[in-house]
Amino acid sequence: MLDLENVHKNYGKVTALDGLNITISKGEIFGFVGPNGAGKTTAMKIISGLLLPDSGRVKVAGVDALKENHVLKEKIGYIPDFFGVYDNLKVNEYMEFFGSIYGMEGEKAKKLSLELLELVNLSDKAEQYVDHLSRGMKQKLCLARSLLHNPELLILDEPASGLDPRARYEMKEILKNLRQLGKTILISSHILPELAQMCTNIGVIDKGKMVMTGTVDHIFHEMESANPLVIRFTRNHERALEILKENPLADNIAIRNKSISITFKGNEEEEARLLSTFIQEGVMVSSFTREEGSLESLFMQITAKEEAEFT
Repeated sequence: MLDLENVHKNYGKVTALDGLNITISKGEIFGFVGPNGAGKTTAMKIISGLLLPDSGRVKVAGVDALKENHVLKEKIGYIPDFFGVYDNLKVNEYMEFFGSIYGMEGEKAKKLSLELLELVNLSDKAEQYVDHLSRGMKQKLCLARSLLHNPELLILDEPASGLDPRARYEMKEILKNLRQLGKTILISSHILPELAQMCTNIGVIDKGKMVMTGTVDHIFHEMESANPLVIRFTRNHERALEILKENPLADNIAIRNKSISITFKGNEEEEARLLSTFIQEGVMVSSFTREEGSLESLFMQITAKEEAEFT
């Protein structure tokens, strides 16, 4: 559905995108996360055809976004982080106005407008003036507007920004429904846990490069494997320490009373092998667990690592 290959964009001496690569399959809800200034908005504007890259390739639903910009607009529904509405229009008038831009008139425009308002849970606000809507309702109205021309790819820049918990939950449910209707969705945010609740896949961008990508389950696994392994012993704690020092996958060994904390770079099978070694060597293990962490802490680890490599 979406392919970015080696995309570069500079603003003078400032590098916004530095060889960015993204691949999104049809039907994914892809979360695009990174700190402020990482290049998210620049990338989304390029994907939407609002900005040209300095170099690289961009394809959306088989369309070359750089050579066929006029066709691209039929494929994409774009909601920016700051969106405008016409306050002196009612909700249904607002939808019908934008429907007319896409060549829809009369009953066709009215019917489609009402269907989309129902999809985003705004049908009961159809006769209300737009300026009376809450921020969350305005966000849903803009989402409905972006669906008028039935795009294949929806692009949402910081869609949950400024929304209360209830509005965020409603937005999440709407996006899930849109996925079931066959839409592919790209969402940007600087809040990783927020995206984890909405998305099927996540990509982390920092300094214009993609530094991690995968399914939400994969990202959670990366988080867990980055957390220290804490092993508690009831006997032969000295032998356990010797075993760990001999294991090339164990690092940052720290003794805490009757437990040992380590950074263990192995997978689940290698963890099981380590536990088996303890038992064979007569080490009595009472607990063998990973410390709890969070997606936010993983995000900080990833971007801090990139910062160190950059400098």
